[in-house]
Amino acid sequence: MLQVSKTFGPTPLSSVIHMTPTPAQRPTTKQATRPVARTRARRVPASPDELRAIYEQCTRFMNGTGKRSATSLLASIPDDTVMDLYGEGGVVAELEHEIATLLGKEAALFMITGTMAQQATLRIHADRRSSRTIVFHPQCHLDVREERAYERLHGLVAATCGGYATPLSAELLASVHEPVAALLVELPQRDLGGTLPEWEELIAQTQWARDRGAATHLDGARLWEAAPFYRATAGKSPADISALFDTVYVSFYKGLGAIAGCCVAGDAATIEELKLWRIRHGGRAFGLWPYAASAQSALALRGHRFGDYYERARAIATTLQRLDGVEVLPFPVQSPMMHVRIRGDRDKVMAAMVDVARRDGVWMFGGAYANEGPSLQRFEFNVGEATMAFSLREIRELFQRVVPPSRRR
Repeated sequence: MLQVSKTFGPTPLSSVIHMTPTPAQRPTTKQATRPVARTRARRVPASPDELRAIYEQCTRFMNGTGKRSATSLLASIPDDTVMDLYGEGGVVAELEHEIATLLGKEAALFMITGTMAQQATLRIHADRRSSRTIVFHPQCHLDVREERAYERLHGLVAATCGGYATPLSAELLASVHEPVAALLVELPQRDLGGTLPEWEELIAQTQWARDRGAATHLDGARLWEAAPFYRATAGKSPADISALFDTVYVSFYKGLGAIAGCCVAGDAATIEELKLWRIRHGGRAFGLWPYAASAQSALALRGHRFGDYYERARAIATTLQRLDGVEVLPFPVQSPMMHVRIRGDRDKVMAAMVDVARRDGVWMFGGAYANEGPSLQRFEFNVGEATMAFSLREIRELFQRVVPPSRRR
């Protein structure tokens, strides 16, 4: 996926363009005989426009569903799509019914953004209880990427649990000693590279909330990515996972690759109240059908493929973990995503990735997910349909080209 700044990724791509000296900058023969200091070609960061031009020229994409374009996304809307009216009827109702059935819930509601969907859902849970406190991991999306709107708009109070690099656990939850309105669990934990708790641990976490009269809410933006792990290790389906939670949020544009949008599934009363909050948040557009139709198509096209993505991610992780200067987090991987930590000068690593894009037409990453220092970066690697077109050997060789030579075996 193309990423520049907000579009190109969490961190702007610090890739470089090699500039050749002009004739005026080149030393003359007479000057060359003097003992002058040797200088390298000047390196400057590529602009977002330059990166976009390079991206558009690429023909292969290593991450996720690959290149997103207006043409491909519009093609995901069938010509016979039945339109809704202010979110009622048509393909929107069809998608809601499909998601409710898939997750084993009474009802579901389509919303245009996960930001409004999760805030409103947690507000409902809090209004039904005597507490305004929401418990979640310190890296929770609501806390770090939504300007803490849960607090500004809904008067909710966060009680973060655990360390930034430590997965949420029932043991850590035991340290919370105040009344709680809801527990939010993210599956998988994106900022930890797609980490997932074992099934029994997940049960313990949700039971902790129930014992305290708190609601349980699943941030399942990537539930599709989490499902293969629980099927493989515990024989559980998405409906089994959802049964542990009062409400479940799923996204359609991330791993599935639809235009945008999400659903919240839960009991009928909660979903009916959520419809009011959709209006209050300005989310009841005149027509939501393009987004719902695209989501329905993506679910039919890729919803059954995540088991294959998971197996390929496991093989890729094993391959990359063997490279000097490369570390996969977590290892072994637990979902079709991982964080790949590369040791090497940040600018040189970025320059090498841009060079690969220019020379081979292969887009690896648009930028580091996190810079942990001038010589240490983490890249988010989402294994999807586009990734499946690459052999393990190709992926290994691509990473070997961007890891500084001194770091290789």
